[in-house]
Amino acid sequence: MDLILWRHAEAELAIEGRDDMSRQLTAKGERQATRMAVWLDRHLPEGTRVLVSPARRTDQTAQALGRKYKLRDELAPHAQASDVLSLLKWSPETGPQNKGTVLIVGHQPYLGQVIAQLLGMREDICAVRKGAVWWLRTRLREDKLQTVLMTVATPDLISRSWDDPS
Repeated sequence: MDLILWRHAEAELAIEGRDDMSRQLTAKGERQATRMAVWLDRHLPEGTRVLVSPARRTDQTAQALGRKYKLRDELAPHAQASDVLSLLKWSPETGPQNKGTVLIVGHQPYLGQVIAQLLGMREDICAVRKGAVWWLRTRLREDKLQTVLMTVATPDLISRSWDDPS
C-alpha cells in the first residue's frame, strides 16, 4: 500500500476565540496547494482514494488537486496517529488491510506522528512543513513488514519549470 500524507498549505494564523476549523489558506497557501497539486496529479495512480480533514484549510488544499475526495472527521486537527491508522485499518503487526494508494490531507502533529511510527523513528513526531507531501510504501520483504520513504516534496522545491511539462 502507498500512503501519501499531505499537510495543508499555509493558512491564516489562529486567533484566540475564532473557530480553528474555519481558518482559510493565505494567498501563499493557495499557490503552495496549486503547485503541489499539479505535481501530485502527475504522479498519483488512477483510483487513489483521497481522504481529507473537514477543516477549511485542508478542504481548500484538496480542492486544488481537482479529484474527488471525502471529508473525514477522524482527520480533524485534534486527531491522533492512532485515529489515522484506525481509519486506514492499519495494524502494527500486519500493516494495512487495504491495497492501493491513499492520499490523506491533514495536519500536524498527527501526520508527523504517523510518519515517525511507520518509519520506526526514535522521536515520536516528525516535522512536516506546510504544503509538503510525504510518500510512504509498505511492503513485505523476507516475511517482514517494511515501510519505506519513497519521496518527500515541498512546494518550495517544486519549481515552476517542473510544473510545465513542455
